[in-house]
Amino acid sequence: MLIRETTLTVLDFETTGSVPGFDTEPWQVAAVVLKNGRVDPSQTFESLIRVDINRPFNAYAPGKHHKLRGEIAAADEVSKVWKELEGWTTGKPLAAHNVATEKKFLRQMAPMHHFGPWIDTLTLARQAWPKAPSHKLEDLIAGLKLDARVRELCPHGEAHDALYDAVACAVLLEHLLAQSGWEKLTIAD
Repeated sequence: MLIRETTLTVLDFETTGSVPGFDTEPWQVAAVVLKNGRVDPSQTFESLIRVDINRPFNAYAPGKHHKLRGEIAAADEVSKVWKELEGWTTGKPLAAHNVATEKKFLRQMAPMHHFGPWIDTLTLARQAWPKAPSHKLEDLIAGLKLDARVRELCPHGEAHDALYDAVACAVLLEHLLAQSGWEKLTIAD
């Protein structure tokens, strides 16, 4: 099936980062729908995920977690967030920029579920623009001049906010699918 003819969910998690003696935990998740090759701004989901107030975060972990520690500590537990996220992720193709993080945390949230197929925009971007100076999501968005489209869809977000990054990933995939030679990309590809 062509990606441009399907509906898929683009995900992003923000995490505590690696801290000795602690497992990395998600503190925010977001999802946005890409339908028929276009971002559907009416279908977005975002949630903070509870992390104990005393649990340290990696000082270099990106995002605004340091400003939201109280809200994160009071957020819904992962099991409740999963109940809201489940309909966005099960039985659907999923996409993310460097899918390893999203795969890991979805498996932790719901170990008995099967997720995917997965579309990795990092892998696709490396194929489409092999000479790009960076394949980091925020650098690709800036380099391809997609900032305005991301801001249109997520006006109050910033890089390393889960909703902003999910939208940016979806916009990158939207842009890629509009490129000559990529319009016939299938999920299996």
